[in-house]
Amino acid sequence: MSINFMTLPRHILMREKQHPEATGELSALLHDLSLAAKVISLEVNKAGLVDILGFTGTNNVHGEQVKKLDIYAHEMLIKAMDHGGHLCVMASEEEEKIIHIPSRHKVGKYVMLFDPLDGSSNIDANVSIGTIFSIFRRVTPDGTPGTLEDCLQPGTEQVAAGYIIYGSSTMMVYTTGEGVFGFTLDPAFGEFLLSYNNIQIPKKANIYSINEGNYKYWRSGLKKYIKFIQAAYDRDEKPYSARYIGSMVADIHRNLLYGGIFIYPSDKRNPNGKLRLMYECNPMAFIIEAAGGKAIDGKKRILEIQPEKLHQRVPIYIGSADAVDTVAEYLEQDEKAGV
Repeated sequence: MSINFMTLPRHILMREKQHPEATGELSALLHDLSLAAKVISLEVNKAGLVDILGFTGTNNVHGEQVKKLDIYAHEMLIKAMDHGGHLCVMASEEEEKIIHIPSRHKVGKYVMLFDPLDGSSNIDANVSIGTIFSIFRRVTPDGTPGTLEDCLQPGTEQVAAGYIIYGSSTMMVYTTGEGVFGFTLDPAFGEFLLSYNNIQIPKKANIYSINEGNYKYWRSGLKKYIKFIQAAYDRDEKPYSARYIGSMVADIHRNLLYGGIFIYPSDKRNPNGKLRLMYECNPMAFIIEAAGGKAIDGKKRILEIQPEKLHQRVPIYIGSADAVDTVAEYLEQDEKAGV
């Protein structure tokens, strides 16, 4: 049996050498992030054995109950990232305002936004959850504290993005815009080893992921699209299979590998959608596009949205290119009909 010993640090360094202008700061930043991922993974894996499950009794900025592991992941990421000298500011889905780098530490040229534990409502049920991250270059002057302006950049300006999924194994998937690479954590070595090289999402989907319990609130075009992909007798193809976990990281990770579309639309109750642009949609769109897929808000490319607020919500249709193009056609028909 052959073992692939291409570790995450070695891979990042190897790819950085392809860019002579690289300074090594982004590589070091990603290395610090992988260390935080290992520690969070350890806690997630033993969550059923220690007093870490359940709610803290408080709500986050979105009015949602915060679980103990959410806070642990949030704090661990801050501790792992605030002293390396690579970041000028951070922002977390769990905190209302931007997170400044302590004055005793050097500030760097990068900005990181993160969802510390996506899908955390599934923790107690032992369902896969994950950490999502997005990295930008600062736009304010170097050497000064980062600001909100540094955080509110469109997704096209990302220099790296990725996620860590905590499931039957722990995986880190990342991109710098040139290829998508997946690394599996080997607990024996304590290293992330390359397991998926240059991931390409299949152009055609065969899976759809959406909460169909909200069907009655959807727009007409989305209802028609779902019926279309379910109706094999209307096409010379198999119907799509419904696979919805309720953890964005898990749903998109599966669709990235097998081909599929993940949808969290706007509806009558949530006209702006529910998922957060900066912490979930932008980084996932950056990954999926780098893998050959597409991501839209129903009208335009997710990555081209100019953010106005730190916790801005948007609808999202993301996945295999053909599937996203088709749903866009159905939604456009709604617009033309004035529905």
